Amino acid sequence: MRRREFTLGLLVTAGLQGLARADEGVQHEERALMGTRVRITLVEADAAKRRAAFEAAWTRMGALADQMSRYREGSVVRQLAARAGGAPLAVPAETLQVLLAAREVAAFTGGAFDASVGAYRDWHFGDDAEGHAAEIADAHRLAEQRRLVGWRRIELDAKARTARLPSPGMALDLGGIAKLPILQAGLAETARSGVAAAMIDGGGDVVCHGNPPGRDWRVGIRDPRAPQRLAGVVALRDGVVASSGDYERFFDRAGRRWHHVLDPASGWPTQGVHGVALVARDIGAVNGLGAAIMVGGLQRGQRWLAQRPGVDALIATDDSTWLSSGMQARLTPAG
Repeated sequence: MRRREFTLGLLVTAGLQGLARADEGVQHEERALMGTRVRITLVEADAAKRRAAFEAAWTRMGALADQMSRYREGSVVRQLAARAGGAPLAVPAETLQVLLAAREVAAFTGGAFDASVGAYRDWHFGDDAEGHAAEIADAHRLAEQRRLVGWRRIELDAKARTARLPSPGMALDLGGIAKLPILQAGLAETARSGVAAAMIDGGGDVVCHGNPPGRDWRVGIRDPRAPQRLAGVVALRDGVVASSGDYERFFDRAGRRWHHVLDPASGWPTQGVHGVALVARDIGAVNGLGAAIMVGGLQRGQRWLAQRPGVDALIATDDSTWLSSGMQARLTPAG
């Protein structure tokens, strides 16, 4: 995962090197957040505006990440799990919006995306905030936990702004749907601070507004079948790149790869699709969809994408890489 994130960061930086030499208004900052490295790039000549934008974006994203983390003590996600089977919990508006988005994509994909997979709590990939070693979940435990998984069981009341998990043992994992809204909230803070253009890269998910003078942002798309290489580069302005893959959080054992994208129906890591990259104008069109395609497979993914004509896609399977017509048109060779 770290190799992938670092290379993407290098590519974005390389696309701006000439601009940075000509205009000292280009500045980057990088911090650990949401279990990955998040990098903010600002294009703004006014140093005071840049500083204000950085601080506002980091503060906002940090607060939202704390709300929605499954590892942070006292987070909304942890509170919901602790109260499972009990009374509804009042939740912040931002978390409620993510939960509503999770319900929408679950309905759209027939449950291929399901935020209730947090009940499969025995998987560990050697990189979580609680310091667990990599561990394959026990098959009998997964069978027991399966009865606790089901997106329709998550009770949401938008008017009262409450959420409830009806059965003890239920838990949420918002990792597949919270990151893009959190990055988008950070991006909104940079715009509110008055900067001319900004990009935020969170471990392969990228949001941006505006563009550097005379050029677009250039974002590398990793080849999921060979993560050490780039499949190509897309030009982006006022848009989003979302990626999911079995090369992000994983360990190899017993002759196979065990990764963090779980099939809600079984609790086991998905097979068949190695990675998905989606490019769109807004996050609502792609949020959660990459993980769903990992679960549903290429053919179901193609059917879902046919209903979202504004989304360009790359899907890598065991033996091929499929590009939508839009992705074929916009993906250019790296280098």
